Amino acid sequence: MNIKKFFSLFFICMIFFSCSPKNSEAAELYDVIFQNISQFNQNPKEIRWITNAIFYAAKEYKVDPILISAVMEAESGFNFNAFSPVGAIGLMQLMPETAKMIGVDPYNPMGNVLGGVSYLKTQLDKFSGWGSYRVTYAVAAYNAGPGAVVSAGGIPNFSETFNYVVKVTRNYNKILKMMQ
Repeated sequence: MNIKKFFSLFFICMIFFSCSPKNSEAAELYDVIFQNISQFNQNPKEIRWITNAIFYAAKEYKVDPILISAVMEAESGFNFNAFSPVGAIGLMQLMPETAKMIGVDPYNPMGNVLGGVSYLKTQLDKFSGWGSYRVTYAVAAYNAGPGAVVSAGGIPNFSETFNYVVKVTRNYNKILKMMQ
């Protein structure tokens, strides 16, 4: 990774992980995430379902709902029927082998969300001792796999993963700004 990318990533990570909603009401956070989803999905029933699924999974796995929303936006743009060229499926873009390992049906929307958040939680736990970049590394691992992050000793030198971490960071910060 070149020095310019390193410092850009450093700056982005410092913003991403030093900011978090302080003393915000749960209803306000729900409304902001609902509003964010509605920028991508025009179906009110789907928007409400996705918002409820994010909050259910956040409570179930003790993961920040803003982080879940930021990852889901980066992965699928809140599209139930999203498919990637490499075979990732659904809202959280689960690979079939990852879904099988977790024990969920990636074609089932709730299974997809719960499986994706479970996998994200696994990465958050795996990199919890990696210092101030631990969430950054967990996000990178969600994209590239934990082995790639461990082998690289941080974000692997893959442009896709670097861009993914930047995208999730931007999404996260956008939601924070919507709360102000």
